[in-house]
Amino acid sequence: MKVLLRSDIDGVGKRGDIIEVSGGFARNHLLPAGKAIVASAGVESQAAAMRTSRDLRDARDRESSETVARTLVGNSITMPARAKGERLFGSVSAADIVHKVEAQTGAVIDRKDLILTEPIKTVGEHNVRVELVGGVVFELTVNVVAEG
Repeated sequence: MKVLLRSDIDGVGKRGDIIEVSGGFARNHLLPAGKAIVASAGVESQAAAMRTSRDLRDARDRESSETVARTLVGNSITMPARAKGERLFGSVSAADIVHKVEAQTGAVIDRKDLILTEPIKTVGEHNVRVELVGGVVFELTVNVVAEG
């Protein structure tokens, strides 16, 4: 069954795509949830309009991501944390880093954009991978310093 996607669906397609799916998937999931409509002869213009708006949104998102990346690349974020020797009392999480980035640079990023395999638990310089919308990827330097 051919359907026009009304929203992005992981592993299936993006908004505005006309795709072929099984009848059961369309009738039981996509159509009742309003995520797709049955593709008929008159849907081509609607699909083209959806793709155009999607492309504009993607370009705008990529541009804003590149602006944030230009602001953060080359800068070091200083995170004071309570520590004994090299070991922190607790840890520095992605949410802590996001708040400090906004406070120090004014750049707004989401904690889900930070790829932190595990919380930072030691004093020193750490590189954190940042993956922004639009495929913009860079390394952010976080310098954790002992406080008190």
